[in-house]
Amino acid sequence: MQLVKTSRDNLLRPLQIVSGIVERRHTLPILANLLIRKSGSNVSFLSTDIEIQITTHAECGVGNDGVATTVAARKLLDILRAMPDGDVALSLNDKRMTVQSGKSRFALQTLAAEEFPTVAEATEFNASVSLPQKTFKHLLAMVHFAMAQQDIRYYLNGMLLVVDGKKVMAVATDGHRLAYCGVELDTEAAGVQGGATSRQEVIIPRKTILELQRLLEDNDDPVQVQLAANQVKFSFANIELISKLVEGKFPDFQRVIPKGYKNAFAIDRVKLQQALQRTAILTTDKFKGVRCILDTHMLKISSTNADQEEAQEELELDYSGDALDIGFNVTYLLDVLANLKSEQVQVSLGDSNSSALITVPEDDNFKYVVMPMRI
Repeated sequence: MQLVKTSRDNLLRPLQIVSGIVERRHTLPILANLLIRKSGSNVSFLSTDIEIQITTHAECGVGNDGVATTVAARKLLDILRAMPDGDVALSLNDKRMTVQSGKSRFALQTLAAEEFPTVAEATEFNASVSLPQKTFKHLLAMVHFAMAQQDIRYYLNGMLLVVDGKKVMAVATDGHRLAYCGVELDTEAAGVQGGATSRQEVIIPRKTILELQRLLEDNDDPVQVQLAANQVKFSFANIELISKLVEGKFPDFQRVIPKGYKNAFAIDRVKLQQALQRTAILTTDKFKGVRCILDTHMLKISSTNADQEEAQEELELDYSGDALDIGFNVTYLLDVLANLKSEQVQVSLGDSNSSALITVPEDDNFKYVVMPMRI
């Protein structure tokens, strides 16, 4: 029975969208498969790892009947990638899926669609907000690098999303640094029955954030974000992504962001980035510390390692505040400078034991806090 007949690229696109979350080694072997459902000409492709579920559609079905099956995602993807351009046909016969293109032919094992564990979608969403894909992608890009990776405080292994009226905020921290980015929308977030909603805060898992960054485009097409008690749903460009939320209480980021620092200077972002990259060469692998000495019109950055080697850089700047001597993990500074696109950055400091605040001049929507380290 023929399921699909279309060009190779037409089939490859939806498969690449859904196969990002498929894990090769899973306790449930069927999770290495993707669920293909055909209803007339509409074919949906679905993958899940129990925490996240991605669905996309393509108009490439053959015939009017409805059928569903599951097949190994990676194998199907690898076969299609290796094929030359041209038409591809998928057909199902006696629990085997045949992939055919020209004189190439592959027979793959299938597993029953009924055994595939799809994620139950929430029946009620507390809030819904719509914003351009490029705006949402920008929000994620500005904070994702500050998420923890495998912290025992599991609520840090993700990103806090705050929806408050017309404002959408993203926050990430690993306990050593914190990144905050906010955007103001034209319309307010809608509540359950379409009315106004109270402030909503959810923690989205790290894997979901990385997947969204892969899938979102730099365009003005909308992405709809719907928040439920234990689930978030993103709908954009023929893609639907459902993810579980991380339970737990995210740190109060408003208290972490310093206010009223009087020692501040603006500096060329690229010059600072390059000076830090050079200084980082002679830091110890485990101990990525650089020392920053700030004096009138001058910033001196230095590093040493266990072999008594040292690096030193001097940058001129317009500064007339207190003389300071403060250490930082250079990776945390380079992460933020690599993600910002502005020509200049503003650095605000309290004393040698206080965290530093990095912002963009004339822009209140981004803040990055980094803790000092003893050197």
